[in-house]
Amino acid sequence: VYVKCSLQECEKRDVKGMYAKARAGEIKKFTGIDSPFEEPDTADIIVETDKQTVEESKRIILDKLSKMGFLPN
Repeated sequence: VYVKCSLQECEKRDVKGMYAKARAGEIKKFTGIDSPFEEPDTADIIVETDKQTVEESKRIILDKLSKMGFLPN
């Protein structure tokens, strides 16, 4: 499952202030700030949590897992 989210949304959700610390140089090699983030080339399931509600994301994951035979119908 690839949980896709924009950098801006990740920063908004960051209750620990890790992104702010990384931007201030207090944390080195922080993914998305001074270390590149590489999206996966392939993913069986993708949810875009900055565009979908939790319920929508859950439904996408469960539907796909069911279609793949991992869950009973």
